Amino acid sequence: MAAAAELERLRMAGAGMAIAVLTSGGDAQGMNAAVRAVTRMGIYVGAKVFLIYEGYEGLVEGGDNIKQANWLSVSNIIQLGGTVIGSARCKAFTTRAGRLRAARNLVEHGITNLCVIGGDGSLTGADIFRSEWAGLLEELVRDGQISEEVARKNCHLNIVGLVGSIDNDFCGTDMTIGTDSALHRIMEVVDAITTTAQSHQRTFVLEVMGRHCGYLALVSGLASGADWLFIPESPPEDGWEDLMCERLGETRSRGSRLNIIIIAAGAIDRSGKPISSNYVKDLVVQRLGFDTRVTVLGHVQRGGTPSAFDRVLSSKMGMEAVMALLEATPDTPACVVSHSGNQSVRLPLMECVQVTKDVQKAMDEKRFDEAIQLRGRSFENNWNIYKLLAHQKPAQEKSPFSMAILNVGAPAAGMNAAVRPALRIGICQGHTIYVVNDGFEGLAKGQVREVGWHDVAGWLGRGGSMLGTKRTLPKTCMEKIVENVRKFNIQGLLVIGGFEAYEGVLQLVEARGQYEELCIVMCVIPATISNNVPGTDFSLGSDTAVNAAMESCDRIKQSASGTKRRVFIVETMGGYCGYLSTVTGIAVGADAAYVYEDPFTIHDLKANVEHLTDKMKTDIQRGLVLRNEKCHEHYTTEFLYNLYSSEGKGIFDCRINVLGHLQQGGAPTPFDRNYGTKLGVKAVLWMSEKLQQVYSKGRVFANSGDTACVIGLRKKVVAFSPVTELKKVTDFEHRLPQEQWWLNLRLMLKMLANYQISLTEYISGQMEHVTRRTLSIEKGF
Repeated sequence: MAAAAELERLRMAGAGMAIAVLTSGGDAQGMNAAVRAVTRMGIYVGAKVFLIYEGYEGLVEGGDNIKQANWLSVSNIIQLGGTVIGSARCKAFTTRAGRLRAARNLVEHGITNLCVIGGDGSLTGADIFRSEWAGLLEELVRDGQISEEVARKNCHLNIVGLVGSIDNDFCGTDMTIGTDSALHRIMEVVDAITTTAQSHQRTFVLEVMGRHCGYLALVSGLASGADWLFIPESPPEDGWEDLMCERLGETRSRGSRLNIIIIAAGAIDRSGKPISSNYVKDLVVQRLGFDTRVTVLGHVQRGGTPSAFDRVLSSKMGMEAVMALLEATPDTPACVVSHSGNQSVRLPLMECVQVTKDVQKAMDEKRFDEAIQLRGRSFENNWNIYKLLAHQKPAQEKSPFSMAILNVGAPAAGMNAAVRPALRIGICQGHTIYVVNDGFEGLAKGQVREVGWHDVAGWLGRGGSMLGTKRTLPKTCMEKIVENVRKFNIQGLLVIGGFEAYEGVLQLVEARGQYEELCIVMCVIPATISNNVPGTDFSLGSDTAVNAAMESCDRIKQSASGTKRRVFIVETMGGYCGYLSTVTGIAVGADAAYVYEDPFTIHDLKANVEHLTDKMKTDIQRGLVLRNEKCHEHYTTEFLYNLYSSEGKGIFDCRINVLGHLQQGGAPTPFDRNYGTKLGVKAVLWMSEKLQQVYSKGRVFANSGDTACVIGLRKKVVAFSPVTELKKVTDFEHRLPQEQWWLNLRLMLKMLANYQISLTEYISGQMEHVTRRTLSIEKGF
């Protein structure tokens, strides 16, 4: 009801406004999703929306480069890379004469609200334009190009910026549009190169984009377990050539068949001299004699379809941009919409631009430690974790503690990415590390073995669970679990898995009163495609699953191109949790996504069918409806298929697609690899600290609630939540947290795809004249 009230409040709130959107600078995957969101949100609130083609060049040239958009103008573009409205570098806009022409073109269309999607240069240009606006209008009046009345009506220009840059080089936002997709392209190449490198025992030097920012190199190095990494923010110490070759040689001597070196395009040494990929290659060949190849990824990183993260991020930012323009006043400074945690926030544009420039200044002045800090806490954490994991560092002394690591529940991409760093950090701290095969069942059967640093080499990019995983809960085999905990002297238990992992650790904690052996430190790393574990906003594997579902839906939509009108009913996994359906629905522009948490009735189904029927009478040829597998006891996938088929008879036909286990398979996405790595490191560091706290007289005794926790990301903070506290906020019947942050995304899904928008269409046919009519219809895609 709250969502419906919010929708109604916004409708026509922007009546009389005119908003223009343009893309400028280098293209980035996800720009089209942002254009789509700005356009549809603008239309929803009652504003006129204009698309400016070819960036600032189109703004200066005017004419056909500025066109009013309707709902259909941005149909079927969310899955496209690049920018469909074009982008161009424009020298004319850097001059006052060029900006004068741009002002004239905006005033001609009554546009006083401008959304710019681009990098810091593009956004700085927009702010200059805004600051000169009053003077530009005065000049146009003086020259007789516009009247004083027109100048008064358009006296103020509102600016909002969205950062589109694959480099993630803009301070003030966790992620920029296009970065996640660029990481997808890089990891696809790294995974492909790894197989050929292993076959021939080769060393590969991969050069990625990043002239002034090493984010792509850093995260891809962390996500691939690269042997050496060059980023401009932290040049290697003098004499790095000797150290690098020594470490590469050590890796080979321990049995590795390949080396991966990742270098940012802007890599430099301590004196500021560029380090080129060819220099690194020649160094390895001359000193070590390894067969070495260079791969420069170049513009492939900008290409391809946007990832699910970029589509959702861009959609959220686009909607927030329109809200910022709605609420702007003449005194409001130009703002940029940023991403913080899982929220869109507004920040002063020029303050963010200044901090971004401060990073470059620090690098130019060789204040490299400060440059890394200015990049933000996430960048600094990534760099520190990479340095921890890249090379084995002998423990200063053997610790008295032993830990066991196991996977529980259904397989999820990213499980292996969490096991690898957890094991390696444990070894660095001197702990004895065991792994357990087949979850709690394996622990009960004694399938426990000690492992070393190199036993997890190459695990980062592997899907599924290398340890094996089962859904068995401890209560079915508690005595045997206790026996093996005692036998192997396990004092810390790291459980990586889904709801069963959380429930299983809760059962072990509740059995502490009966079994003293269970008074040990325990931690759960949530890993499930369903994203239904309490205590975290995101579970490992959910990003990979969303991307797998999204790619399937993209193909399904494409299969209808050029055929008769068709509606696809697609069933997703997730149990009772609708996260997978909702986020996939946003990413593919679905017409509806039915989930258990957002109850629906036969009246809602009837309305959706009617909307799709109206939609199919236009130029749109396909519809897409997602259904979470347990969203309703009676309204099954088969029921929806029969309903839509019957009601759409003669207008469209229907097809069912059950995505099934393809959502669990595949290599983990860059996000899941990076996230798993961070959680694995932080979980073991936390467990080590707790073990020290509860260690006394030669034994561990942990019986307080805060010694058994779920580690998770909550907004921007990694938090540890006691399982006994989480029990109070868990719906065990439906295996769900009682509160779920992503339900806020349902409003966005409905506003961008589902709700009736009044559009004026011009229908031309065999007649000599054009009939104008207004349709109230639902548009997807």
